[in-house]
Amino acid sequence: MGIDFPLLWGLVVFLLNFVPNIGSILAAVPVILLALVQFGFVADAEVIILYLLVNNILGNFLEPKLMGRNLGLSTLVVFLSLVFWGWLLGPVGMFLSVPLTMTLKIIMDNNDNTRWIAILLSNNAEIEQA
Repeated sequence: MGIDFPLLWGLVVFLLNFVPNIGSILAAVPVILLALVQFGFVADAEVIILYLLVNNILGNFLEPKLMGRNLGLSTLVVFLSLVFWGWLLGPVGMFLSVPLTMTLKIIMDNNDNTRWIAILLSNNAEIEQA
C-alpha cells in the first residue's frame, strides 16, 4: 500500500501477535498513524479496513482452530495466563505466556498427583490417564 518501512511494520506485527488478545491491536496503532500522516484519511481508512479484515480472518478462524487442536489450551486459560505472566514478568511474560503455560501443562500432565490441573487447563477432558 506504499507505507514506509513495510518490513519493520511486518516484524512488529509478527512479534506483537505473540501477545494474545491485545498484541494485534497494539501492532496496528503505529501503522495506522503512519498511514494517516503519510497519505491522509482515505488511505488510512483503507489500511484500517484491510488490517481488520486480515486480522479477523486469522484471529477468529485460523488461529483458534490450529491452537485448539495443537496446544489443547482453553481460551480462558490463554487469557488468564496472559494476565498472570504479564503481572509476574511484565511485558516479557506477556510474550511468553502461552509457551510458559503450555510447559506447565505438560509438566503437570506427566505427574499423577497434578494431572487434574492439566485437565483443568485443557480445552477438553481427553487427556490420557497413564
